Amino acid sequence: MVIHQEYGEQFKVDSFEKLMPENAESLEKYLASGTIKGIGPATARKIIDKFGEETLNVFKFEPIRLSEIKGISKDKAYEIGQEFNEKWEVWQIVSFLEQFGIGANNSKKVYDVLGTNAVEKIQENPYILVDIVYGVNFTNIDRIAMQIGIPMDSDYRIKSGIKYALLVASYNGNTCVLKENLIQYVKSILDVDIKAIEDNIVNLNVKSEIHIVQYEEDEYVFLEALYKAEKNIAERLIALKSCTNAKYIKNFNSEIKKYEKKIGIELSEKQFEAIKQVNENNVSIITGGPGTGKTTIIKFIIEVYKSHKKKVVLCAPTGRAAKRMSETTGEDAKTIHRLLEIGKFDEDKLGNIDTDVAPVDADVIVVDEMSMVDVFLMNYLVKAIYLGTKIIFVGDPNQLPSVGPGSILKDLIDSKQFATEHLDKIFRQAAKSKIIVNAHNVNNGVNFIGKKDYDEDSENDFFYINESNQDKMLYQILSLSKDRLKNYGDYEFFKNIQVLTPTKKGKIGTKELNKSLQKELNPLNDNILEKAYGEVIFREGDRVMQVKNNYDIYWEKGSRDDLRTYEASTGVFNGEIGRIVKIDNNQKQIEIEFDDGKIAWYAFSELDQIEHAYAITIHKAQRK
Repeated sequence: MVIHQEYGEQFKVDSFEKLMPENAESLEKYLASGTIKGIGPATARKIIDKFGEETLNVFKFEPIRLSEIKGISKDKAYEIGQEFNEKWEVWQIVSFLEQFGIGANNSKKVYDVLGTNAVEKIQENPYILVDIVYGVNFTNIDRIAMQIGIPMDSDYRIKSGIKYALLVASYNGNTCVLKENLIQYVKSILDVDIKAIEDNIVNLNVKSEIHIVQYEEDEYVFLEALYKAEKNIAERLIALKSCTNAKYIKNFNSEIKKYEKKIGIELSEKQFEAIKQVNENNVSIITGGPGTGKTTIIKFIIEVYKSHKKKVVLCAPTGRAAKRMSETTGEDAKTIHRLLEIGKFDEDKLGNIDTDVAPVDADVIVVDEMSMVDVFLMNYLVKAIYLGTKIIFVGDPNQLPSVGPGSILKDLIDSKQFATEHLDKIFRQAAKSKIIVNAHNVNNGVNFIGKKDYDEDSENDFFYINESNQDKMLYQILSLSKDRLKNYGDYEFFKNIQVLTPTKKGKIGTKELNKSLQKELNPLNDNILEKAYGEVIFREGDRVMQVKNNYDIYWEKGSRDDLRTYEASTGVFNGEIGRIVKIDNNQKQIEIEFDDGKIAWYAFSELDQIEHAYAITIHKAQRK
């Protein structure tokens, strides 16, 4: 037991080892846990009854015999045997990888890359883990490599240190690093001669593992995947910009005037110019803060091009942004992943830039919330656009940058290569919102305005409660979430309220806030079930968020009795929020209904994919 300065008394684990089952009783428990797809408690019982103490050998050496069990075909028996043996091999390396600070969730990835001789290959060169596991702790790997006798000036070590330094830069959003800064950073972590670092930079460049670019008087170093992604984006956008404007509409200005009259909206001069530039350019950018009329422009673009029988496609980088786009325009909008039909790929490995994407059948593509698009997603998008298609990027460069590397929207604007319209006028209706007014004030370096400074008809949608004590902050959050906002404006937590915080740690970080909010808003009682997963307790009624893309998970939406509304497919993506509807201890699964109405089922073994979402970090909120 140890005392943590923020969390108090805790149980500290130095190391652990997961023991695979060896006798029939423990093997039945293992199989019944849902670890092996297609085997539940009933099937596990049948297998043990049939094969007894032979069961382990059947799985390892004669999996086809599993087809002797009613309900298991020969093909299914082979699949079950293959999955069992893969998991068995993976667990052989779990305890070995633990010394490198690599958890069980990444053991499968190491196994997939290195195969059954993974341990031997890592012992020979531990630095190969840097290329396999995104976010790995280089210090641990380096320490162990030193212990097993790899020399300090080994090329393995120096090359790995260079790539690790570039990875660290990518974690912070950068796609490249000044060469001189890279050399100094690598020297600081490896304590080797600068000449050796420079030689290995040259060697990695020759082998196309990194790329060096001369820009004016400086040299910049990229990981090869990031360089190729940026180069492809630039080349494709210039090609799109330069090709014939095949979707140009004659008499465009008069058509806009007619539509203004039809719906009773008079565009500002800048809004008019923004729509006009869309007609005159294949690639255009519309940017501005909240309340400056970006959505109105999108509506005009949709109506004008639809009236000319042009196909307009709307998309956004996250599920929540796409949903909001649909709600404000009345048209269908998809996530970029859905639009491109991007299949399953390893997003934790920096280097996936060659994934095949489906070409987008569209005359005009509108991409909203562009500030959230990173270099990899942008690379997929431009690959999918036919020459001659118009693409419009809409967003606010003052929002948080993308979680992944790259600052696409800002860089496109700064390049001055593409038609760009900056909207800066807050429209009267939007100006009634104190949220919007203060958002612009923050960007302009102005303090929050006081009550006397608002218009008389301003909305009461913004309150600033100044607290510096964490206990008082927690009290404010809990009382606002439970009663005060409900009494003030009939805001109900699970329908209308989301708590955001900048940090995961501490009393007002997501970890502790979620526990406190769950206790206040969804306490345990005799009528609801709960499931412990690690130190987290999931409870029926909890708000949860998907925290990684899962392209395989099955979901349904609507009623099977009404085929007009019924929909079934696969895939739940990072940032999607829902509530736990049911915990089924017999089937060992949790049923979750997401905000868009789809219902998915998670085996107990898959609960690492969800987190409580009473409170989420501001960066996580981008994923929504």
